[in-house]
Amino acid sequence: MMLARSLKIGIVCPYSWDTPGGVQNHIRDLAEFLIAAGHQVSVLAPAIDDADLPDYVVNAGKPISIPYNGAVARILFGPVAFSRVRQWISQGDFDLLHLHEPAIPSISLLACWAADGPMVGTFHAAAKRQKIIFAIGPILEPAIEKLSARIAVSEAARLTLTDHLDTDAIVIPNGIYASRYHDGVAQEKWQGNTLGFIGRFEEPRKGLSVLLEALPVIARFAPDVKVFVAGPGDPTEVEKSIDPQLRHRFEFLGKISEQDKANFMSSVSIYVAPNTGGESFGIILAEALAGGACVVASDIPAFDDLLGHGEFGALFKSEDPTDLAKVIIDLLRDDKKRFELAQAGRSRGQSFDWELIAQQIFSVYEMSIVGSEKVKLASDTRSWNRFLSKDDK
Repeated sequence: MMLARSLKIGIVCPYSWDTPGGVQNHIRDLAEFLIAAGHQVSVLAPAIDDADLPDYVVNAGKPISIPYNGAVARILFGPVAFSRVRQWISQGDFDLLHLHEPAIPSISLLACWAADGPMVGTFHAAAKRQKIIFAIGPILEPAIEKLSARIAVSEAARLTLTDHLDTDAIVIPNGIYASRYHDGVAQEKWQGNTLGFIGRFEEPRKGLSVLLEALPVIARFAPDVKVFVAGPGDPTEVEKSIDPQLRHRFEFLGKISEQDKANFMSSVSIYVAPNTGGESFGIILAEALAGGACVVASDIPAFDDLLGHGEFGALFKSEDPTDLAKVIIDLLRDDKKRFELAQAGRSRGQSFDWELIAQQIFSVYEMSIVGSEKVKLASDTRSWNRFLSKDDK
C-alpha cells in the first residue's frame, strides 16, 4: 500500500476482544495490516482480561452479554464506558476513527457520540427488522449522520442499514490473508470422503443441527463419510443428539490454529456452511474458498452473493437437511464437478485478500480526511452527551 503519510487511526471494536467472532477477526487483521503498512493504530475494545491483549488494543472494560442477531453479543455501554471512550479519544490525537457496528448500543456508538471529526463506520450485521433499532432510532440517526463515510461488508449488510436507518453505504467485503489459505498443506487424517465444519457449533444459527439431520441419508450413499467439526464449545450435548450408530463418523477437533485451519480447508472433500441466518458475509467461506475446498452452503442471501449464486460453490435450501444431503451426495459422486467448483472457488477467494481490501478501505479513509481537522471531543452540550455524562460527575 503506497501512502503519502502515516496516519494515526483509532478503531473501535464493539464486541469483547477475547470472544471469537468474525467482527473481532476482521478488526484484528485490518489493524495488523495497517500497522505493517506504517500507520499508528489503536483499537479500543471491551475485554474480560488484559493478559492476552495485543499491544495495540486498549481495554475499555468488562463486557456484558445480551441476545443479538441470533447469538449472544458481549458488549459494553453506559456512562462509565462513555467516560473511558472520551479519555481514549482525548489522548489518541487521531487523524480518523473507524467505528465498527456503530448502530448498536456499544462503545462504537458511544465513540460516535463523543467525537467530532473524520469518522468511518463499518456495518457488519445482516438482520431482519429489529424492534430495538427502531426504538432507539431517534438517538441513532443524529449519530450516524456524523459519519464521514459508511461501509457495509456485503449487500445484505447494506440492505439492513438502509432498511433500519434509511441511509446507504459503499460495499467493501471482509478481508482474508488469502495466501495463508492458498498455501495450506493437505493432511491425510482429514482426507477421503470427508466433510468439514468450523464455527461456534453451540449456536443454533450456525446450522450444525441441519448437517446432523442430513447425515443419515448421506451415510447411506457414502458409507465411509466422516465429519470433522472444529471450533470453540463443549460438544457433549451435540454428541448426545447424534444417532449412536453414526457417532463414530464425527470427530470434534476443538479450536484449531490458523495454520491448521488452512490445512483443514486444503484437506476435506467438502466444506459445509449450513448457517440458518444472521450472517452478513461469511469470512469462513472466503477462507474455505481460498484454501481450495469445495464449498456447500445454505442459500441465505449473504452466502448466495459470496458464492456467485452457485458459480463458486454449491447452494442448498436453507434449513432443509434433505436438500443438503442431496447436494453433498451429488458432489461426493462427481469428482470432476467437485474439482471444478473448488478451482472456481479458489480464484474467488483471492479477491478477498487483504492487499486488495485494505486498499479499498484506505481509499475511504483518504476521502474522509480531506480538508478535515483531527478527531476531537464533541461538545458536551449535545443531548446524548449530557444524558450519558450526567452520572460521571
